Amino acid sequence: MLFIKIVIFIHLICATVWAGGHLILSIGFLPPAIKKQDFTIIESFESRYERIGIPSLLLLLITGIILSFHYCPQFLEFALNDHYTRHIFIKFILLILTIILAVHARFYLIPKRNINTLSWHILLVTLIALLFVFTGFSARSGGLI
Repeated sequence: MLFIKIVIFIHLICATVWAGGHLILSIGFLPPAIKKQDFTIIESFESRYERIGIPSLLLLLITGIILSFHYCPQFLEFALNDHYTRHIFIKFILLILTIILAVHARFYLIPKRNINTLSWHILLVTLIALLFVFTGFSARSGGLI
């Protein structure tokens, strides 16, 4: 039981880093970057944030898998009428969207250095990060989804 509590704690810390980092980017760095049309503002934030953001995302994936098997060992059956399975499935879809957006940004948006196009992308990733948090809260609080 202590192991699962530690896994939950790590999961929460990593979710805080991931969602919080994207909120800081969206609220604190994106508006001045758009106003000044200065891609380097985003680039500067990303170069520092990636050192903690990417490991946090990877730890979220690992701890999420552990927690999925702990709370819902049969989640791979995709019985969406089950409370935890439904939430795990939603998080899985959000993860796929996050990966698609990350690949798209890395190979198509960042090389072009177009702040206007990238800004929509940043806002979408931030929204997905918040949906991850909301879905996790819903799973643990008895269900809002």
